[in-house]
Amino acid sequence: MVINQLKQSIRKVGDLYDPSTQTVTLVLSVSDRQQRAKVDFIQRPTFSQAWRAVAEILAQTAQNAWVRLESVQSVQKLTRTQFEKRLASVERMNYWRDGVSFDEHFETALLEMEINGQAMFRPSKGHRIGRNGAKSWVDYQRVVPYLKRRNGELPVDVTQTENIWTFTTVGIFTTGAKVWQLADTETCAKGIRVLTDPQAEIKQVIDDGERFLINQLKPDGKFVYGYYPSRQRVLTGYNCVRHFSSLYALLEAIEFTERTEDYQKVKQAIQWGLDNVTIEVNGAVFINDNGELKLGGQALLMLTLSKYQEVTGDDSFLPILMKAFQGVPYFREPSGKLVHVLNPDLTLKAAYRIIYYEGEVVFGLARLYELTKNEDVLALVKQILDFMVANNYGRYHDHWISYAINEALQVFPNNRDYMALGLKNVFIHLKFIEERETTYPTLLELVDAAVKMTDMVKATGNDDLLAPYNLRRLRQALKYRAEYEVTTGSYLPEIAMYLYAPAKFIGGFYARHDSFRTRIDDCEHFLSGLINYYNYTYRR
Repeated sequence: MVINQLKQSIRKVGDLYDPSTQTVTLVLSVSDRQQRAKVDFIQRPTFSQAWRAVAEILAQTAQNAWVRLESVQSVQKLTRTQFEKRLASVERMNYWRDGVSFDEHFETALLEMEINGQAMFRPSKGHRIGRNGAKSWVDYQRVVPYLKRRNGELPVDVTQTENIWTFTTVGIFTTGAKVWQLADTETCAKGIRVLTDPQAEIKQVIDDGERFLINQLKPDGKFVYGYYPSRQRVLTGYNCVRHFSSLYALLEAIEFTERTEDYQKVKQAIQWGLDNVTIEVNGAVFINDNGELKLGGQALLMLTLSKYQEVTGDDSFLPILMKAFQGVPYFREPSGKLVHVLNPDLTLKAAYRIIYYEGEVVFGLARLYELTKNEDVLALVKQILDFMVANNYGRYHDHWISYAINEALQVFPNNRDYMALGLKNVFIHLKFIEERETTYPTLLELVDAAVKMTDMVKATGNDDLLAPYNLRRLRQALKYRAEYEVTTGSYLPEIAMYLYAPAKFIGGFYARHDSFRTRIDDCEHFLSGLINYYNYTYRR
């Protein structure tokens, strides 16, 4: 580690000295990658004195340690009542973005990610994930033991102080090889690196993501479904459909990283799924997800098995794949409308469940046709797409519809109805895509497919369909969403270092508004979106 480089980098942050208190407050977080970061708040009369204390710690720090160095700024003194009211007013869980100190000298201070990394601020029992008012409160049963472990005896009773000081930080981060500036912004990217080489950094995130997801496969082929890292909790539920969809994304990722030795683990995981969560009825194979046969399950089973055969050349699952295709007509009504959920005896359970299913099944069928050139498959793709056109499915702005149209145009390259449907599907949603503050990885998937589709529309001489739309704006949204995902939803080291086992989560992807949850289906959407973006943008 070049200590002098860190000194110069933190100096460039500026505004280090606080005239109101005549002090400089630096915060040093150090993790050996295996243990949660050790955090030191260092307050001195001058920068030189504060730096001397920082340098003493750094001199004893391993070269490859993760180091985050920040300056405390924008300190605001609040009464306890004012602070609690402000915290309770934050609309989403984990969207409190400031540090907090229970004394003016920062002996009991906590960084935002110390708070989030251990779920110290808890939502009300009535909170449901989304923007509906978290009514968060301070869980002192977590705060006090942590501060005592970190600092020893506390100078104040943090549960009773009359005032509380909130603050922001700006700073830098290093892995020992490179120094990044941390973003000073009021978006979800606050406190996370400013990308300096997006191509290399996105590629690294995909590479780490494939390793993380392959490592979630247990020896029998079943996934560890996910974690709440801040609560040190492993998720116990299991979505059988997402078992297959996550394998599809993993196949895309292996194709990208070229770690072909991992295909064998995927094959074993596919076999686990076929053995444990599928049933055969009337010669057709279905995913049985806790007593439900879902149209989306049919789609993802076809999509995954098709992708496996495409990238490996191994056709051992082809008989099952065709039996999965045989199951799709059971979801069609005489009108052509698709129903969403059947019982195991093939009677109707739910006519509608979620808009994803129609797009998923068209995507899966189109991929199956490209693999087999089976005319029955082609006919079914066209029947479903024609129904979607006739019933204005473009109004749903769904990423799976975007995928489906994009793939269908490989098969029907001059169908203007399908093109118009696909264009409407994205452009009516563009303002939302541009402004959405949560990471929302399916938005990148939607724009990925839409941008590719505009190229196909132009290539086939159907430019007039594009005239009402702003293509430059669409491409700007593509770049923005990809880089936003990396800095707000991937477990980069500067975030992971505050978790209980930092290195374990590198390559994982999280939902901030759900206790920094990471699940295999989170990984699925992030990886698919980023891989398609990288392949399109940088032309591997």
